[in-house]
Amino acid sequence: MSKVALVTGGSRGIGRGIAEAIGQLKWNVVVNYAANAAAAQEAVAAIRLAGGDALAVQADISVAADRANLVAQTLQKYGRIDLLVNNAGVAPNVRADILDAGEESFDRLININLKGPYFLTQLVAKEMVTLAGKLPKADYTPAIVTVSSISAYTASVNRGDYCVAKAGLAMLTKLFAVRLAEYGINVYEIRPGVIATDMTGPVKEKYDKLIAEGLTPITRWGQPGDIAKAVTAVAQNLLPFSTGEVINVDGGYHLHWL
Repeated sequence: MSKVALVTGGSRGIGRGIAEAIGQLKWNVVVNYAANAAAAQEAVAAIRLAGGDALAVQADISVAADRANLVAQTLQKYGRIDLLVNNAGVAPNVRADILDAGEESFDRLININLKGPYFLTQLVAKEMVTLAGKLPKADYTPAIVTVSSISAYTASVNRGDYCVAKAGLAMLTKLFAVRLAEYGINVYEIRPGVIATDMTGPVKEKYDKLIAEGLTPITRWGQPGDIAKAVTAVAQNLLPFSTGEVINVDGGYHLHWL
């Protein structure tokens, strides 16, 4: 039976790169999207062209009923979940200094970027525990990947809500890694650096300059494919004795050097 990945925010940017790379492994991929159905269908077509199968499912992961429907449709279509990729996330609508920022933006960021992945992981983990008790261990090596950000530890005072949400995802990984290890479910955090997507488009000039000046030892922008390679390593169970691990995909930004 083909393995199944559920990728949130899989219709664009980093999520699209991840979904297509998993499709190249001949997996079935559920492409979750919030609003852009056309982009999701393009991702589905690309996955099928790569040799996998795919299903697009609309869901706002900040909403409990949508999360439940997303998991239900995945299981109805494919009967299992081998890999959850928590990738969906949003940037602040307006960047505001933390001395002035309001609660509306904070609530939106926390609900989508932190609460949604937390409770979706809980829901999927329960299904994985059940499946782990039914399927042969050689065939079922489930894993959970959460895509966070260097903002999990880098203070940006004009988008504090985003940083707080990403820092929360780092702890989400640790918590579920400890809780799920007894069931053979490994949990990872992938921490991207500066990645070329539509989200970073508005600040391209700023980061072009910073990268040229030595922001990162590897002096280029990251690409969605860089994140996808890390996810496919997890998908193929290439890190079987690691859990709760942070995989930095940031051009070396996390390093301190003189």
